[in-house]
Amino acid sequence: MFACNGILFNHESPRRGETFVTRKITRAVSKIAFGLQEKFYLGNLDAKRDWGHAKDYVRMMWMILQADQPEDWVIATGVTTTVRDFVRLAFAEVGIELEFKGEGVDEKAFVTACNYKNFQLEIGKEVLSVDPSYSRPTEVDLLIGDPSKAKNKLGWVPEHDLASLVKDMMKGDVSLMKKEAVLLKAGQDILKLNNNL
Repeated sequence: MFACNGILFNHESPRRGETFVTRKITRAVSKIAFGLQEKFYLGNLDAKRDWGHAKDYVRMMWMILQADQPEDWVIATGVTTTVRDFVRLAFAEVGIELEFKGEGVDEKAFVTACNYKNFQLEIGKEVLSVDPSYSRPTEVDLLIGDPSKAKNKLGWVPEHDLASLVKDMMKGDVSLMKKEAVLLKAGQDILKLNNNL
């Protein structure tokens, strides 16, 4: 029997479930850009995660199964990013720059610039607030994996960095929300989900 264990850190894509923080961010940013939502809420913005693209992780899963010997493997990027920086990257994909003010539960994000003509928000508009109810009771502040074994023994190197992951996720959600905005403008009812999801 050829049996391996793969310990996969956070692997994301445009298909990620809507309640996971990365997809929650990209959906909310896309909705805000199209005027479908005013703002959204998150918990701990200082939490650091090791986010990688699901495409890279699936490729590594295949490589594990091609190895000469069955072993256990860690699949991760070895790089951490705060939730706050993920938010910044997502807004940057629609040309919106943010300033974060306050600390802890009082932290908020405000628009400081809009660089794309299709996505213009009022300068100074609050688009994000911290809501303590979204903080996990057993929050882990730092999650990071060590992919050195996968790199050294199998030659696995991620093809996607965090910026390309965010770009891919935002492309999917911008496309989705553009359709919703067109339907709404045409007088159609769209499913209005709770902005806090």
